[in-house]
Amino acid sequence: MALSLEKLVSRNVANILREELKLSGIRMTLERYLTLVIFGGILVFVLVPALLVTEGYNTGIAALAGFAATGIYELLLYAVLELKIEQRKNFVESVLPDYLQIVAANIRSGIAIDKSVVLAVRPEFGYFGNDIKDIDKELYTGITLQQAFVDLGKRYRSNQLQHTIRMIIEGIQYGGGMTDLLNGIAKDLRNQQMVQKEISGQLFLYTIFIAFAAIIGAPVLYALTSQMIGVTNSVWTQILKSSPGGLPTIGVSFLRPNPPQITTSAYYDFALTSVIMIATFASFIVSAISSGSVVKGIRLMPIFILVAVSTFLVASAVISGIFASLGGV
Repeated sequence: MALSLEKLVSRNVANILREELKLSGIRMTLERYLTLVIFGGILVFVLVPALLVTEGYNTGIAALAGFAATGIYELLLYAVLELKIEQRKNFVESVLPDYLQIVAANIRSGIAIDKSVVLAVRPEFGYFGNDIKDIDKELYTGITLQQAFVDLGKRYRSNQLQHTIRMIIEGIQYGGGMTDLLNGIAKDLRNQQMVQKEISGQLFLYTIFIAFAAIIGAPVLYALTSQMIGVTNSVWTQILKSSPGGLPTIGVSFLRPNPPQITTSAYYDFALTSVIMIATFASFIVSAISSGSVVKGIRLMPIFILVAVSTFLVASAVISGIFASLGGV
């Protein structure tokens, strides 16, 4: 009998993951997703330390890197779900005003509301249109239109869609002009979208400043500091060759200069790690400011890291060449 991976996690965790998969629209069973999470995590935990040990790193450091890499791998898998959920939400909210206006036009022409919501589907509505078509199938099974709308709202993590469905259900229950109601909701949704775009435009300078500091400023400063440490170590190496006892004390013994305790390679690794971390956090901050969604930073993260690391490497090469031409190294 095959082992079910669902039994390895609590029921609450399994329900949360199952709901996330449903909201993301990814056609994957929970068992397959847990396979990627568990066995993929084990593979990362084994391969990363093994590669580091073969490169000559300490076993303890390799083990810590393995834990960190596994944690990042698990977070990325979950982040992909959140990104898909966010993409579906944004798409639905972008087409919802147009859809509501088409439904209102159908109702105005005398078509019943249960038929109007299905006939309003257009190819450009994509998977949202497919979900609307499922309402027609559910109605034939005996489900009420109100319950079909509630089920539709559960497929997306969208406050705007939830609010729209709640207003439609109340309109159906208590009566009233559905045409005016739907047109009013569509108008309000468009106004909200326009306000969001205006706010994003006003905050554009903040995003430019943060992006510049993360992918240009910080890498250049780290590259400069790294080269300065290299120059300092080179100077001390020449001093110790000519005077093994070091520099003589001047007056008080504790004022005696000593060689730096950090090596050039150690600081280089630290600087490169810091540049990657700064670029990663900057991508999420920029995404939160520009779009109001931290999750969208996942799409910016590879670009920020690539540009920041490239800037660091280029700046290191340029500064090293300048110091070499000046006779500093």
